[in-house]
Amino acid sequence: MTVVDSRGSEPGRPSNSGSAVEEADWDAAERSAVAQGTLVAPGVDGPSGPIGSTMSSVGSGVESSVADLGAGRGPSWLDAWLKAHGQQIVAWRRHIHAHPELSRAEHETTAFLAERLSRAGLRPRILPVGTGLICDIGTARPGQRTVALRADIDALPLSENTGLPFSSTVDGVAHACGHDAHTAVALGAALALAAAPELPGRVRMVFQPAEEVMPGGALDVLASGALDDVDRIFGLHCDPRLSVGKIGTRVGPITSASDLLELRLTSPGGHTSRPHLTADLVHALGSVITGLPTLLSRRVDPRTGTVLTWGAVHAGEAPNAIPQDGVLSGTLRTSDRDTWAKLEPLVHELVHSLLSPLGVGFDLQHRRGVPPVVNDEESTALFQAGIAAAVGEDAVTSTPQSSGGEDFGWYLEHVPGSFARLGVHSGVGRVKDLHQPTFALDERSLFVGVRAMVHTALLSLQH
Repeated sequence: MTVVDSRGSEPGRPSNSGSAVEEADWDAAERSAVAQGTLVAPGVDGPSGPIGSTMSSVGSGVESSVADLGAGRGPSWLDAWLKAHGQQIVAWRRHIHAHPELSRAEHETTAFLAERLSRAGLRPRILPVGTGLICDIGTARPGQRTVALRADIDALPLSENTGLPFSSTVDGVAHACGHDAHTAVALGAALALAAAPELPGRVRMVFQPAEEVMPGGALDVLASGALDDVDRIFGLHCDPRLSVGKIGTRVGPITSASDLLELRLTSPGGHTSRPHLTADLVHALGSVITGLPTLLSRRVDPRTGTVLTWGAVHAGEAPNAIPQDGVLSGTLRTSDRDTWAKLEPLVHELVHSLLSPLGVGFDLQHRRGVPPVVNDEESTALFQAGIAAAVGEDAVTSTPQSSGGEDFGWYLEHVPGSFARLGVHSGVGRVKDLHQPTFALDERSLFVGVRAMVHTALLSLQH
């Protein structure tokens, strides 16, 4: 698929000249994604067999063979839209999955979304950074609300190893975190809401780039002013630990702040037979590796879930030579916003105290990442009500706080909102975790996600 210049001549529309993709190309890509023998029903580890469907049935009112677990729960216009377009949602997800793009390079994905939204009569606006977009459905009259629904669109620098017929076609890049599903769910929710007879306010879709890099593309969205007039924001993330049909919610912190630490040590170096004549750099590295986590555990309240874990250490080449430089790097996480604000000076103080007796020089780079996602109580209650209305009360479940980072936390520093976990495990076979080459999901979760987002938006507009 050709890259589309995101600076189209009309706001929100891909350019129709130069490298633009013709509408027929989008249709061809969609036909390819749902060609007979390619669109398949979910099995133990994802899709398992053909459903005997061709693109000719898409949009013709033929119900998708990927089951809609919320079918019949209404409203009637949502049931009708999903019955007519369910296979398209699956096709969109598979197309995006097969064509992943790394953070801040999501040009084709952005163009794909812009074309789909524009075709429905909407006016998507591509972000100033060139990837990602926002799109409004409905209008907010005086006294009415604006609710935002967010999806992230970038992929990971991983090679896929699922064996799926729609596996990544890009070497070393894969949607191993479910962002393809997030994007398809949000696109389905947007077009379903656009088909509603009337909305009691405005829904703003946020298709965000660069979630997988710190400090995250959420800052680009905020810089564009996209949340300046938003009352609440909601988001979903795939969770392979939850069975399809379940959505996990939580009041308070659901993810952690995540910082990167890089510590570079320097020493005159020397012979290992004479460590007393130099500064033993490897010993100093070991002191920090074991000492810094221990000291942090005595200086930070353990109830904050603060965890320092080293991921890489490099120093030296020869067994009988004390090296002149070495590098230690890792991640520092906490679920407490106030603690996060205090960690940088504290870490520097503790590193200095560990290294000052050893005579090595050091340079500490503390890269603050993303804040914890702290769900608002009222927004979470609305999300739970939306999930129950969409799929049933049994779909609502709790979820534990995670040490993973998620830049949705930046949004919640500006507006109230809630972030939930979308169950994607088929219930059969082992769990295939996120950020792994084998990650796969049960596509019935796409319908669960669309319904939950639509109902949550409607309830929030009426609240």
